Amino acid sequence: MTRLVLASASPARLEVLRTAGVDPVVRVSGVDEDAVAAALPADTSPRDVVVALARAKALDVAATIPEFADDCVVVGCDSMLLVDGQLQGKPHTPEVARQRWATMAGRSAELLTGHCVLRLRDGQVVADSAECSGTTVHFAKPTDAEIESYIATGEPLQVAGAFTLDGMGGWFVDRIEGDPSSVIGIGLPLLRRLLEDVGVGVTQLWRNAGR
Repeated sequence: MTRLVLASASPARLEVLRTAGVDPVVRVSGVDEDAVAAALPADTSPRDVVVALARAKALDVAATIPEFADDCVVVGCDSMLLVDGQLQGKPHTPEVARQRWATMAGRSAELLTGHCVLRLRDGQVVADSAECSGTTVHFAKPTDAEIESYIATGEPLQVAGAFTLDGMGGWFVDRIEGDPSSVIGIGLPLLRRLLEDVGVGVTQLWRNAGR
């Protein structure tokens, strides 16, 4: 049976897959995202940046899973918010989160999620496919008090763009144009196409496949 290995510590990505019928094996990459991004050429497009990060995570995990390497697919993802031509990852601190909300409140921005799928057989990568999905997010204009309360929860500090769609941040998103699962962190429509590219039908991965 082909196993799906999720190269991510994100509980949101894990929940998207589980809700969609897949119980992935979770392995967290040790990739230094800042170092990977810094090593890219200065003219690398935002979409190519997130794809490069997703690929780096997938390759890192693929090298450390001998127990599944006989037949599996490794999925790496990376999400960043594109605001005024600049990519924004996780803010990490309240100060940075506050600055970002001051910039994006009442505006729209594009959430980019890079996806990379590696097919492994007998410990070797035999096929790969990677692409980026983009979804336009239209933000509300929360009050200063609401932003302070949101930051105090800690939620926006560890997520790309300092917001979530599927958590408390959803109160401050007016609407989106595109794939909601991609905003959460792993786009099911795109992932299905990438899996097809490497020879895996998504129904093969469902928890009740073959029963």
